[in-house]
Amino acid sequence: MPVLEASNLSVGYGKDISTTRVVEGINFALNQGEFALMLGCNGAGKSTLLRTLSSVQCPLSGEIKICGENIFEVSPRELAQRVAAVFTDKTMAGGLLVEEVVALGRYPYTGFFGKITKEDREVVQSSLSLVGMTDKSKKYLSQLSDGERQKIMIAKALAQQTPLIILDEPTAFLDLPSRIEILYLLKRLTQEENKTILLSTHDVEQSLSVADKLLLIKNGAFKFKTAVDAVESGDIDGLFEERGIMFDKNTGRFIPKIK
Repeated sequence: MPVLEASNLSVGYGKDISTTRVVEGINFALNQGEFALMLGCNGAGKSTLLRTLSSVQCPLSGEIKICGENIFEVSPRELAQRVAAVFTDKTMAGGLLVEEVVALGRYPYTGFFGKITKEDREVVQSSLSLVGMTDKSKKYLSQLSDGERQKIMIAKALAQQTPLIILDEPTAFLDLPSRIEILYLLKRLTQEENKTILLSTHDVEQSLSVADKLLLIKNGAFKFKTAVDAVESGDIDGLFEERGIMFDKNTGRFIPKIK
């Protein structure tokens, strides 16, 4: 059974005559332990689709299933136990300790009063350990670098103990070493923790080497392929052709298109 599945999905904004359809014809399924990348130019609709897949906004049409159930027929509490989302907005929780930020990921399990138990604290420490940040647990979030803060947001998502994690450009604002580190951390989580991870990114060259599946968006159209198939078919090459950029299969790099 797929962890995340979309059928005849259309995403966008508005209703009736004011409706703006951003991406249509979305069909795909991600299984447990798969690492998937969503690629497309700025404004292609990646964030809109990710917000829809994580139930932040409703689809215009079609169906989304998480662990076999319609995402909009699952209670908010149950949904929070199935999918964790990390968006690009910089966190404003600088006044909290790192361990307190990660503990916020336990909210689907703590009940009405949000009381943290011994078991919850163990999950928090385990999540920090998985991202290599145990030694930062007593520091304030505001004391960390951007790369370290992103690891803490991933640890918070891990503390939710969901089978699916969705991330919108998790390497934005980071330097090259931190971007590569985050990508390989996420890949390791799919392999060692059997998480299904879907993220959007502009780090295409670094990401292709770790991706299992690609979700490609161009001019409102959607394609779902393996990384190898996308390269061999030319779909990667055509993704940014309108911007004068082509993909060189020999080097695995994007280069200017020579006329």
